This record gives sequence, structure tokens and C-alpha cells, in this order.
Amino acid sequence: MLSKTKSMAILGIEAYIVDVEIDMSNGLPSFDIVGLGDTEVKEARDRVRSAIKNSGYEFPLKKITVNLAPANTKKEGTAFDLPLAVGILVCIGQIKNENIENIAFVGELSLDGTIRPINGILPMTIGAKQRGISSIVVPFENAYEAAVVDGIKVYAAKNLKEVVDFLNGERIIEPFTVDIQSFFNNVEYEVDFAEVKGQENAKRVLEIAAAGGHNVLMIGPPGSGKTMLARRFPTILPQMSFEEALEVTKIYSIAGLLPKGTPLITTRPFRAPHHTISTVSLVGGGKYPKPGEVSLAHYGVLFLDEIPEFKKDAIEVLRQPLEDEFVTITRVNGTFTYPSKFILILAMNPCPCGYYGDETQECRCSINEIRRYQNKISGPLLDRIDLHVEVKPLKKDKYFDEETFTESSKEIRKRVSRAREIQLNRYKGRGIYFNSQLKGNMIKKYCKLDSDTKKFLNEAFEKFYLSARGYNKILKIARTIADLEGAENIGFEHVAEAFQYRLVDSRYWYK
Repeated sequence: MLSKTKSMAILGIEAYIVDVEIDMSNGLPSFDIVGLGDTEVKEARDRVRSAIKNSGYEFPLKKITVNLAPANTKKEGTAFDLPLAVGILVCIGQIKNENIENIAFVGELSLDGTIRPINGILPMTIGAKQRGISSIVVPFENAYEAAVVDGIKVYAAKNLKEVVDFLNGERIIEPFTVDIQSFFNNVEYEVDFAEVKGQENAKRVLEIAAAGGHNVLMIGPPGSGKTMLARRFPTILPQMSFEEALEVTKIYSIAGLLPKGTPLITTRPFRAPHHTISTVSLVGGGKYPKPGEVSLAHYGVLFLDEIPEFKKDAIEVLRQPLEDEFVTITRVNGTFTYPSKFILILAMNPCPCGYYGDETQECRCSINEIRRYQNKISGPLLDRIDLHVEVKPLKKDKYFDEETFTESSKEIRKRVSRAREIQLNRYKGRGIYFNSQLKGNMIKKYCKLDSDTKKFLNEAFEKFYLSARGYNKILKIARTIADLEGAENIGFEHVAEAFQYRLVDSRYWYK
């Protein structure tokens, strides 16, 4: 007897169909699984056998051979338990409805037949829909997440018996549905820029960064508010679209980090890993590759506090995802690509004690200590950071002044959203969404300068030894500043403001 059921597997952040082919014949009782399954897949034999018996069905004492096709692709995880059990029950006639070729089954089985939740259910459901599958049977606890995908029927089951009765027509299971719009109506943040007093220069830089998708380096002494500002940065970014939310949720689903009761992530991710993080944890990888912090920050913010304390190899590995907006990891099992479109915010003290260049406290560090500390950040990485801003400690009189006006995140977000809308219309159909993505001839086309402004920038290029990348970044920042003001052309004042945000390092760095 031969049966075939469909399941789904993950490769990178995408899912593909796995045909679970089961051949049952006379011979010595055995249960073999082929098709490049890992240890978890091999162990499914014992889980499936016990689940079938404890659900009230008889497990066949026959020679059972299972093939997971395509057989040349490595497979991992416990999602194949349910389709294995369904296929075996089809073979022995316990499931009478053999018309299941258009249904995908995913789920882990407990020994008592309970269907346990799995990671990656969202990309699996999306993949099933894209490949023409009309229905998918998922664990009950994964139902909300799977139902986010429109155009495919999602059936949720708590145990194997429910699935069998459903397929035999003895039980009615209604397709699971969710109200997607309700998730976007209740987007709230626990922090707000209204809580930040002073720091107008830093707020301005972060507004420019949000509007144009630029990376930021904040330099200042301890307690000046760098971390506080960074944690509020996502609150001024435009609200996520459904497509962005879906892509971010896919990554968190695969990583097993999707919060319970949250089938769709609708707020911009904010990732702030500790400085002891390894290179693999930062960019992704491992024996069976998983997304790293740069991918978990997709469409959001990656904040690295005290950047000189990070391992040098971990810092340098950021260069490629910053430029390419994706990470490619090659292992024996295959090549995996994860998206990494994030805004990078770095924060650091200017020296080990933190007070080099400070107006109120004296620096206790030696020249060599300052140099060693600052040299932990390479020039090439520093050159890739668009905006450099000095964050000074807030004066006491301003801190205790109750009448000090502080603008809310909502007001700043309105300006940022208007600037982003201008950019979307300008670059429509070109695969570019904000100014920081401009490259090559597009910079020349969209960042034109008049003769006087061009002369000023050329003189600055020679005097301050700007790199070609630094020169282009000033143009892109100026374009963003002009967009915030609603100006069609880049003016001298836009370039002058953009230029000053590239000079903070020259004031702080010890020469």
C-alpha cells in the first residue's frame, strides 16, 4: 500500500513542499525514514508509533518505508510528525478519504496524540498558498499565526483523533480566521520622545535618520542619554505596512521568538544585543542556520551600545549586511539568505573613562588608552555610518524645568512619514524606498547641486579628506533634510547641515 501526504519545510525564511511518501508492505516489521532527515526527523518514528496507538488506532506490524521528497534537501524539525501519522492511517484504511493531495499537514505529535506547536508556521502557510495548496492543518496553538495568511483555509486541531475524524467527515472543523486590521489599530509604544528633555541636536539627527533610513553614531559621556534616545527611536519611524509586518513575523516565527498571543508583529523591531554577543548570533548561522540579530532587526533598529566593547570580528562583520541589506550564510547543508534592512544606531563613550572632550569633568585616560579604545572601531565601518552626533549631558536647570517643551513621538513621526512618502513617490518602480539606498548614478540624478553648493562641498572634500563614500553620504543626508522641509531641490543650507553631521568624529577622535 502506498500513500502520499504533503507537508512543509523551511529553507532560509522561505518554505517549500515536502511530499511524505509512505510504502507499506509485508515483511519483517520495520520503520525507516529516508530523504536526508536530521535526528529530530528520525526520532519521529517513536513519536508517531506511540501517538497512533494512544489515539485508539492499531499500529501496523509491517515493513514501513518513508521518503521525504525532495530527497536531496536536508530536513530538520518535528513538523513531519502529523503528515507521517496521517499517511500511515491512510495506508491501513483508518482514514477513508484519500483525497488529501491538496491539503498540507504540519505539527509535532506528543506520545498521547496531542498536536504540539512548531516554529515557522507563518512561512509554511505562505509557502503552501503560493504553491497552490488550498488547505493546511496546523496545531491549535499555531492557528492565529497561520490564519494571518489570506487565501488558504487554515484548520486547527488539538490532537490526532480530531484530524482523523475531520478527514473522515465525522467532525466539522471550521476554517480559522483573524481580523488583521485590529492588530494595526492597537499599535502602542511604552516610551515616547516627549519624555526626553533637551538634546535637541540629537533629536534632529534621529529625525533625519528615521526619514531617510540613515545609520547613526552617538558619542558622549556616560549618562548623557544615548541609550534613552535610541530606545525611543522606533517610535518615530513610520507605521509598518502589512507586507513589512508579514516579513518580520516570518523571521521571528522561524527563530521561535514570536511572542505568545501575537500572530503578527506590527511594531518596528528594536534589537539591543549585549557586547559579548558572538559573530554567529549577530549575523546568523550555526550548524542549522538561524536568523541573527541583524535579521531580527529587519525593518527596524539594531542598537549596539558601548560599541568599542564588542568583539572586533563581530563589529567588522556588519559591513556586508549594511551594504547589501541581506546576509548570505553558506554551510554544508546549503546556502541560506536572510534579509537585513535595518537602521544601525551605535553609541559609545569617547574614551574608557567616558569624559574625553567633556566640558564639566576631566578625562583620566592616557593618550595610548584613548587611541586603543577608539581604534576598536575601524575606519571602513565608521565611514559607513551616515550621521555622527555629539550627545552632551543635560544641564540641571533644564532637567528640573517643568515648562521645557518636548515634542512627542507622534508629531515627529508625522514629519518623518511625509518625507518617506515623498521618497516613495520619487523612486517609485526603482526598488528604492528611502534616500540611504541611493547608489551610483541615482545619486547624481536625484542629488543635484547648484554651482556654489557644489564648490563648497568640493572644497570641504579636499580640506577634511572625505572618502568618496563620505561625500556621497553627505549628498544623501542633504536630500533627506530637503525632503523633511518639502523642498524639491537641495539647497546650500541642506548641504551645510548634512556636512556638520560628518565632523563629530574629527572633534572627538584623538589624532
